[in-house]
Amino acid sequence: MQVQLVFNIFKHALMITSFVLMMMLVIDYINVQTKGLWNKKLQESWWKQIILSAFLGIVPGCLGAFTVVSLYTHRIVGFAALVTTMIATFGDEAFVMFAMIPGKAMVLSVIVFSVAILTGVAVHFINRKNNDSQDASFGYDIHHEDACHCFTRKKIIPQLKKLTFERALLILGFSLFVIFLISGDLGSKEWDWKRITFLVGGIVTLFIVSTVPEHFLKEHLWGHVIKKHLSKILIWTFVALFFIHFLENYLDVDAWVKNNLVIILFVAILIGIIPESGPHLVFLTLFVNGTIPFSILIASSIVQDGHGALPLLAESKKDFIYMKLINMLVALFVGLIGIYFI
Repeated sequence: MQVQLVFNIFKHALMITSFVLMMMLVIDYINVQTKGLWNKKLQESWWKQIILSAFLGIVPGCLGAFTVVSLYTHRIVGFAALVTTMIATFGDEAFVMFAMIPGKAMVLSVIVFSVAILTGVAVHFINRKNNDSQDASFGYDIHHEDACHCFTRKKIIPQLKKLTFERALLILGFSLFVIFLISGDLGSKEWDWKRITFLVGGIVTLFIVSTVPEHFLKEHLWGHVIKKHLSKILIWTFVALFFIHFLENYLDVDAWVKNNLVIILFVAILIGIIPESGPHLVFLTLFVNGTIPFSILIASSIVQDGHGALPLLAESKKDFIYMKLINMLVALFVGLIGIYFI
């Protein structure tokens, strides 16, 4: 019975992880194909920087956050834009949220996007007299996109005839995902919109990994997405699901949480300090199960930024601390309003 339980939780985690990876691969594919759009010089307008940073932050994954951190460390955008991005971004958890609660994820995105812009404007006016003294050097390995023709018909067949290990493994993995999804071994038993979305995503991803050139596959898809994210997302998702199952079956979590919402809010904000994808999934799962209110999920989403802030931590610990303190205060303010007045 326990083995079956673990297996079912693992299947759930694998389903979520597969969706996350599919979305990350597709976004990386689009990101490289539209290289010029990411590297255009920002207009010399602080409010346009804030709006653009909010949009980049709300894009699922780490690419938008990495882009703004790079622009900030090169003194192209200001501290207000940086704060805006880190409030708006969910990191890789955004993919998981859209897989588990697509409707609420949209509402949450709009709320956090609005809070990010308002906070960015406030930070700009408070901090406008201070000139950044950042060194232009940037010591973190940002994922820069190379010029790439990702669909060349003449090269597709030769590439498939000379399969590399990475391409073969990706084709096999996503082929099995599509097969198990069609057979009903993965996902819901009914052909609802979620199952259809997963199937379409699986087919698109299978097309991408089968047709892209070797450089793109190894450097972008395999090196950037699979090696850096697969194990962490799967492990964190499994641990979060297993942890929540344990709490629900052995502890009266609902009663304790409802009587200690402020404590849970503080815990969510403190955990949000961690510049890494994963811990936020615990609060996402608690919300999906009806254990915590939407306001705590909002607060957790505001303060956490996946691993989008890791480059900032490597470049300037002082700015990282300032950014996190602002985000924590905003998250606490929004969370308390939600608990007591909504």
